[in-house]
Amino acid sequence: MKTLSVGIGCRLHSPAEQIEAAVCAALGAHSFDEIHTVASLDTKAHEAGLLEFCARHALTLTFFSLDQIASMPLAEPSAAVREHLGVDGVCEPCALLGATAGLGETAALNSLRARLLVRKTVHSGVTVAIASTAAPADREHPNNDTQEQDLP
Repeated sequence: MKTLSVGIGCRLHSPAEQIEAAVCAALGAHSFDEIHTVASLDTKAHEAGLLEFCARHALTLTFFSLDQIASMPLAEPSAAVREHLGVDGVCEPCALLGATAGLGETAALNSLRARLLVRKTVHSGVTVAIASTAAPADREHPNNDTQEQDLP
């Protein structure tokens, strides 16, 4: 079942192989088949490596604006991202936003909540976070010792 949203932050011109390695490292026991969407900052809409990575794995790519990202509270804001982009982070807010994108009012009525399964991980300049709206028993991650964060 496709329940995962993978938030990605990357440097300009990051190659698809670098993005793939970072996502594989973050996924742990999960597989690409579980990914519902990959989400990033809208300024990455023409980033060749990100587009190639998603095309290679037939993954949906969703983009969010700085305003949308800024609306998401973070437990551990990044000073570097704040200085560079004016927001507290990219991959964690994008993962959470991607998990709930398209769910609409039905999700709210059913009290579905996005939770971070994997907090920000960094691999060769690519940051990755993974979120899901699946029920806790459906989204156990045996290698994850990080805290989950509710989407407000």
